[in-house]
Amino acid sequence: MSSLNTSGAPLRIAVPNKGTLSEAAHEMLTEAGYSGRVDTRALSVPDERNGVEFYYLRPRDIATYVASGALDIGITGRDLLRDSETPAREIQPLDFGFSTFRFAGPPGMDELSALEGRRVATSYPHLVDRFLTDHGVHAEIVRLDGAVESAVRLGVAEAVADVVSTGRTLAAQGLEIFGPVILESEAVLIAGAVNPPGLDTLQQRLQGVLVARQFVLMDYDLPVELLEEATAISPGLESPTVSPLQDPQWVAVRAMVRRGDQHEVMDRLYALGARAILVSSIHAARI
Repeated sequence: MSSLNTSGAPLRIAVPNKGTLSEAAHEMLTEAGYSGRVDTRALSVPDERNGVEFYYLRPRDIATYVASGALDIGITGRDLLRDSETPAREIQPLDFGFSTFRFAGPPGMDELSALEGRRVATSYPHLVDRFLTDHGVHAEIVRLDGAVESAVRLGVAEAVADVVSTGRTLAAQGLEIFGPVILESEAVLIAGAVNPPGLDTLQQRLQGVLVARQFVLMDYDLPVELLEEATAISPGLESPTVSPLQDPQWVAVRAMVRRGDQHEVMDRLYALGARAILVSSIHAARI
């Protein structure tokens, strides 16, 4: 079968080699029809059928490889992209790998200005330094590769900037969250200065996965006189598909419904008079 990338050269895609981003990226690419690595020790895997080649790299290094032109496209975190200080560009959010970056310090440190002249420990030195500079605060950035929450207790810094989910880990170290959000991050697709050949197909496929994850298909039978009211309940993306049934007084309706809303929509349609209401998953889509 001919490659979907008509330029001849495969689209070179950098993928996280380990961690939560790696697992989720592999799952998304598989759902998009690509063949990734089976052996976790493999550093690169060609997918000739789809005209791509995957390179498995440390998430923190991916922006550097893509910005240099060594690789065409990459999947990494927005936080890592911003911290890389490279000219690589975010071109599409991927709806996984969510994280929130906040400042934390001892009780009583409740304003950003409290960091003036203080030491702030973080694994994202460029991101944090730029944020503080933009807000007119001058602090000494202490770079740590992990266990940032221990920095204050061990005397390495007076405050930290780190990923926050529940805040329990920080609280266990006697730290409290304060100040504005530094960054809301998630996994993103990145590229260099120029969009490479084959990118459109990749983006269409990834967008198809996002749509398939966000929506379900709902089918139901309905008295034709109730169609306008039913359409208001389940409008679909543009409009629902309506098909005649053997009984001319009834129609069959199919519409895309946002995942998570399907039970409420089913309840409302049944109360209206719809019957044989069925919900099915979407495995792939092009919108």
